[in-house]
Amino acid sequence: MTRRLHIVLAAITMALCPAAMADEADLDALLDGVEAIASPGTPGPLLVFGPRVFPVVQGGLDGSSGVVVAAGRVGRGRFVAFGHTGFLGATEHDTAQLLLNSVQWASDAIAPTVFAPASLAAQLRDQGLDARDLPRDWQDHLHEVDVVCVGHDANTEARQAALESHMRKGGGVVMGGLGWGWLQVSGGKPLIEHPGNRLFAEHGLMWADGYMKDTAENGFQVLSEPSPVLHAQNALDTIQSDEAAQNLKRQASSTLMLAARTLPTIDRLLRPKIRRLMSSQSDTIIPSKQSPLRQGTHDLERFLLTYAIAESRHAAADRVRAHPAAASFPGLPDTPASRVTSTITIDPAKHGWKSTGLYAEPGRVIRVTVPDELAGERLAVRIGCHKDKLYHKDQWHRAPEITVTTPIQSRTTTIASAFGGPVFVELPKGAAAEPFEITVRGAIEAPMFVSGQTDLAEWRDSIRHRPAPWAELVTDKVIVSVPSKHVRELDDPDALMDFWDSVLDAAADLAARPRERDRPERYLADVQISAGYMHSGYPIMTHLDAASTMTSREKLERGAWGLYHELGHNHQNGDWTFAGTGEVTCNLFSLYIIDSLCSPPQGERGHGGATNDVGLASYIADGAPYDRWKSKPFLALRMYIQMEEAFGWEPFKQVFADYRTLARADRPKNDEEKRDQWMVRLSREVGRNLGPFFETWGVPTSQAARDSINDLPVWMPDGFPPEG
Repeated sequence: MTRRLHIVLAAITMALCPAAMADEADLDALLDGVEAIASPGTPGPLLVFGPRVFPVVQGGLDGSSGVVVAAGRVGRGRFVAFGHTGFLGATEHDTAQLLLNSVQWASDAIAPTVFAPASLAAQLRDQGLDARDLPRDWQDHLHEVDVVCVGHDANTEARQAALESHMRKGGGVVMGGLGWGWLQVSGGKPLIEHPGNRLFAEHGLMWADGYMKDTAENGFQVLSEPSPVLHAQNALDTIQSDEAAQNLKRQASSTLMLAARTLPTIDRLLRPKIRRLMSSQSDTIIPSKQSPLRQGTHDLERFLLTYAIAESRHAAADRVRAHPAAASFPGLPDTPASRVTSTITIDPAKHGWKSTGLYAEPGRVIRVTVPDELAGERLAVRIGCHKDKLYHKDQWHRAPEITVTTPIQSRTTTIASAFGGPVFVELPKGAAAEPFEITVRGAIEAPMFVSGQTDLAEWRDSIRHRPAPWAELVTDKVIVSVPSKHVRELDDPDALMDFWDSVLDAAADLAARPRERDRPERYLADVQISAGYMHSGYPIMTHLDAASTMTSREKLERGAWGLYHELGHNHQNGDWTFAGTGEVTCNLFSLYIIDSLCSPPQGERGHGGATNDVGLASYIADGAPYDRWKSKPFLALRMYIQMEEAFGWEPFKQVFADYRTLARADRPKNDEEKRDQWMVRLSREVGRNLGPFFETWGVPTSQAARDSINDLPVWMPDGFPPEG
């Protein structure tokens, strides 16, 4: 985009929203000679929201754009902030020039003196500056230099005041930082505790969570004028305007989503404006499948809902209020319910989310008490199982984030959720050695059947009718979470869960893993999930229409391909899953479970892709192009089916077992080695040379691998390759 067009857009936006932007001279000075900069590691975004702060370089973020370099003023001084500590000393593209420009602009001196990390100091000296290696006690010597360059990790609380004073007196600061990386090691602390944010948040700049996407080869293309709505003040005005162009509103929405999830509760720059806007809007923003909140149509509503979610997550438990959207999803109790006090025994033999059979109503405080010795031992209280976040989705069928967790730091933990949900204790592996009791106060009872423990008569008479809107069916191997309406008429949960256990055992058998699990798999139905129709993970996520299958043994026995497919993903091994087979080897588990346990219609194996025409003849006739094989999961699966039909499942089990015992040095190091080892190991197991078979299918293997099995008789399926 040309500089002239950027200036026109900026002028339009400034007419809509008068928040301060960079002077043209500021950007000219900072970006002189800079067309692209590096992308060290994975940079994170910067939130720009102060009146004296402005974006300098933008990059990709969540399908839109975010700020990766920003600058601003504090007192008489200036600062430049980078979205990764690796920028300090980077030289790729024009990064060295930008760093030089940043130091000179931050100092506003012709020949500035600088403290910098050794690599950057050397780089600046080569460019003619008086740059000195950053001393250990640099905070005591800031009066000796014009500019100090540091990473966020160098900004201890003791140094924060020194940096603030340095800038207020006219000094400069260049700081590299990273939001997402700090969050991973912060022990659950909020972003306001980030060392860089402790210094700059009150001035309108924060390192935020998220991952920037390159806009140039291994770097970021530099525009002469970043989008004006990358500044959150401008974005807030733009999103309310009927005159703003749709592309500006889309970017404004992205900027504000980041702001809603990042701003600290103590912010006095942007939050007051948002709260005034909130008070003037209806508090009944309720997304649903029938009336979703759409990006581009409901941008303001999406932002306000995101902000309300963030507010509730920051609030003390006794200040959390039920959100109106909770009634739509995850729902409210079927009938008025009494809150109870319940003592539950937790068995640490299995880790993960420990089910309590209790439900926290939206906006209601619950209190969880644990033994004194477990406080501070990595346990947490969780409300809600629907952990998928939907912020990136173009449509929201429910609120985009509805679960909360609180670390257990003391004997009694208080927690509340604006949306409510099942109550769990998160128990990390090894956090407790012996069974222990917890007491939960203030929740309501939920339907929960525990295989081998729940009395069947009591289940039928009362437990399945408990008022909470979500229910759980639990064994040592699998836990199924569904809307309670799906268990109200379930008379024989024992038979259902016995079958589920057999499904889990079959998956373990094929993967050559022990049947006993130290963490049960979880299946969970949701009105909307973060990716796909179903996805693997913990929990395995499905849409609500799968709940009726998950709670019916009859339907499971017909061959629930999708449910077994996602379980297969959770059992895949990267050593034998090479490029193009991520959606293929998981289907081996669908096939094995259906073959072993199910009764699909005659001649079927649970999915048409396993038996119908998959274009094999045309694929072979076209020369077996491997790229097509990799892009067509059921075409690729047919190759595995041919081997299974000839040799059975036992060779697969044995080869999978061999992989589990491989020494690190023997594991495949790259995709070629994965293909080679898979061919060679399976060939040895079945006693046949599969090299020509792999070649006919177009799956590349090395000559050395093929030569290594030449002592075996060649095998090819009957009638393969098909005649054109």
